Amino acid sequence: MNFVRIGEKPEISRLPLFRDMDDGKRERIFSGSFLQVFPPQLTLFAAGQQSDFLYVLVDGLVELYAVSAGRETTMRIVEPVTSFILAAVVTDMPFLMSARTLVSSRILLVPAALMREVIKQDAALMQATMQELAVGYRGLVRALTDMKLRQSAERLGNYLMEQGVRLGDPEAFELKGEKRVLASLLGMTPENLSRAFGVLRDHGVGVSGSRVTILDRDRLARFSRPDPVPPDPI
Repeated sequence: MNFVRIGEKPEISRLPLFRDMDDGKRERIFSGSFLQVFPPQLTLFAAGQQSDFLYVLVDGLVELYAVSAGRETTMRIVEPVTSFILAAVVTDMPFLMSARTLVSSRILLVPAALMREVIKQDAALMQATMQELAVGYRGLVRALTDMKLRQSAERLGNYLMEQGVRLGDPEAFELKGEKRVLASLLGMTPENLSRAFGVLRDHGVGVSGSRVTILDRDRLARFSRPDPVPPDPI
């Protein structure tokens, strides 16, 4: 592992979790943290392990997933720039999920004990931690609502509408990661995902490989019934 180098500190300092901190407290975190590049398909940690580090995804893509009785499901796809498993670090509890990189990823690893100590000392870091935990909770509520109240094609349509806005182009964008991971995230098999894309072609969606084009957003919205409350900004 590599300690955070001087040239990397300005970039890391701008991350939402750290940007409003006291300079001395931030430097204390940086002096004990590591910035590491991980290859694709590398397991970062497994469910049940103790949370020794806070992970902050700076570049890349990470899948959080759960396994039970030989079955596996995607719980979340983490996109930069954000921390993940913050709740486990704050509570000093084992991981509830496993994590692996989907592409080459640059990740900041902050020792969990150091993070908990500095949270108690720095009001800005405490506020940022509360913000990330709150956003994570709200995202979980949205995901559960989506899973319980929408059919598979409706879930996919809603996801595509939200992704377009999040990526800055509501009409055309590239899907991140493999489609099998997206299928698992949305609670489908790859075959059901393919059928759902077929259904959405009749509701204003075009897809070619990983490229998605929303040709008629109003028509897609009528079918997908997006939430009246827009997604929280990341």
